[in-house]
Amino acid sequence: MTLDSLRTPAVLIDKARALRNLDRMQAAANARGIRLRPHSKTHKSPVVARWQFERGATGICCAKLGEAEVFAAAGTADIRLPYPINPSNADRVIALLDRTRLSFIVDHPAVARQWSEAMTRAGRTVEVLVKVDVGFHRCGIDPSAADAVGMIGTVAGLPGLNFRGLLSHAGHAYHAHSEEELRQMAEGEAATLRDLVARCRRAGVTIDEVSAGATPPARFSLQQDGFTEYRPGNYVYFDRTQMALGAATLDDCALTVLATVVSKPAKDRVIFDSGSKTLTNDGARGFTPALGYGLVLRDDMTADTNLLIERLSEEHATVKALNGSTNLEPGDRVRILPNHSCVVSNLVDQVWVLDGDLVEPLEIAARGRIT
Repeated sequence: MTLDSLRTPAVLIDKARALRNLDRMQAAANARGIRLRPHSKTHKSPVVARWQFERGATGICCAKLGEAEVFAAAGTADIRLPYPINPSNADRVIALLDRTRLSFIVDHPAVARQWSEAMTRAGRTVEVLVKVDVGFHRCGIDPSAADAVGMIGTVAGLPGLNFRGLLSHAGHAYHAHSEEELRQMAEGEAATLRDLVARCRRAGVTIDEVSAGATPPARFSLQQDGFTEYRPGNYVYFDRTQMALGAATLDDCALTVLATVVSKPAKDRVIFDSGSKTLTNDGARGFTPALGYGLVLRDDMTADTNLLIERLSEEHATVKALNGSTNLEPGDRVRILPNHSCVVSNLVDQVWVLDGDLVEPLEIAARGRIT
C-alpha cells in the first residue's frame, strides 16, 4: 500500500527514523557499559520490541501485567514492571513466571511482605527492586528517610523475593524549565542513588542493580556514574514534548498522524478529522513554547507555523490560521506531530509503518491492557 491509499486519520511510523533513534540510544548506553531496557509503553508492539532487541536491548519494561502477558506470549524473555503491582495479582505473576523472567518494584514494607507470603505459598521466587523517589514524588521510598536502608534490608531478606537492587524514574524532568535544570535533575538522581547504594552496602545489603530511566534527561543521565541499567521509552518515536525539552529535533520524530481537512467554515479556520480520540488532549510540556494540540507539518515535513490546532473535540481538530488565511481546502491532507506519542499509540488498533513510499499495518498488540 501507499500513503495516498490510507483512510484517515491514520497513525504513521517512519521506520527509518525510529530505527535511527534506537541505534543512537543503544550506542549511548553501550558506550557507558549500561544495559538498555526500553519501556514498551510508547510502542506497545512486540515487533518494535524485536527491533530493540536486535540492537542490543537486554529486556523490556511494561507498565501493567496485561501488557506483560502480551509480550510474554510473543516470546519476550525478560520483562520488568517498574510499577507497584498489588499482591491480589499473584496468580497472574505466577503464571507469567512460567513464560518469562519477570521482575517488578515494591515501595511499601507491607506490600513486600504480602508478595513474600504469596510467593512462599506457591513455592516460587520473583525478582523485585525497591523503587526510590528521586524528586518526582509519585511512587518510591524517601531515600533520606531514617528507615530507608532498613526497609530495603527487610525486603532483601524476605523469602520468596529475589531482591535485585534499586530503581528510579526522574519523571520531574518533564517539568524542567531549562537545559541546565534538566542536567541538574539527572545529576541529582544519580547522586541520590549512589549515596543510597553506599549506605545499603555499609549495612550489609547487596545491591546488584541500579536502574533509572526517562527520555528527557537521557543525554545527561547516561553520562552519570552508578547506573547498571537505563529504561527510556519515548525515544523510539519522540514527540513534540521531547522537542520542547531539547531531547529531539523535528527530524528525529518518527510518529505522526495523517489527517484530512473535512471542513473550511472560514478562510482562517479549517477542521481536521483527527480529534482527541486520535491526538489526545495532552498539552506539550517543555521549556520551549509549544502551543496547541500538535504541530501541523507542511508537505516537506517542516513546521507550518501559520496553523494552530487550538481546540479538539472527539472527532474534530479546530485549526486557526494565525495570519488570517490558509490555502488548505476540504480533501487536502496534512501530517501532524502529536504532543505525546505514547498516548496516541494506545488509542489505535494499528499504526502504519512507512518504509520509503510504502506502508504496511502494524498491530498495537498491547494497547488497552490497563490491568
